[in-house]
Amino acid sequence: MNKIIAILVIVILLSFTEFIFYRSTQTVSQSTPAKNNVSAEIVEVSVAPVTDIQASFAIFTNGTFRTFTAAMYHTLSQDVYIEASNPNVIQVKKSGATWNDFSSTLPVTHTSQCITTGTRKLLCSGSKGTLQFFINGVQSSTELNQIMKDGDKLLITFGTQSEAKIKQQINKIP
Repeated sequence: MNKIIAILVIVILLSFTEFIFYRSTQTVSQSTPAKNNVSAEIVEVSVAPVTDIQASFAIFTNGTFRTFTAAMYHTLSQDVYIEASNPNVIQVKKSGATWNDFSSTLPVTHTSQCITTGTRKLLCSGSKGTLQFFINGVQSSTELNQIMKDGDKLLITFGTQSEAKIKQQINKIP
């Protein structure tokens, strides 16, 4: 009788093991796609055109040339930025980047009437001077919206300087 029970237990264990093995094989084959059943999916990706141009700029306040050598000004964007090696030359990597795109990366802010320097000094057109913008030597009131082009030069100047002084400032732009 003990032999019969032992044989019965062995048969049940073998049957159970075979059942488990069979189930796991079925699960794997159902989750693995057939090699002939390949489907291709085309995905469109929109990428902004990349460019590699340089423009330059200078900011003067009351005749003082503002430097951008501090690390807080460098490489603040992947699209348009300045580097420590030449902080008045702007690297433009995104096609269609505007002067506003560049100025928005800096801790220097400006409108058509006021400029706030990196040291948080606010200078506005009025009795103490005038804020002026020049692109490629031509005075501009819409400089923020213009697309930057290779070789462009931007001068932002505040003060009571003469036309001759402004020309000297323009000539200092790299």
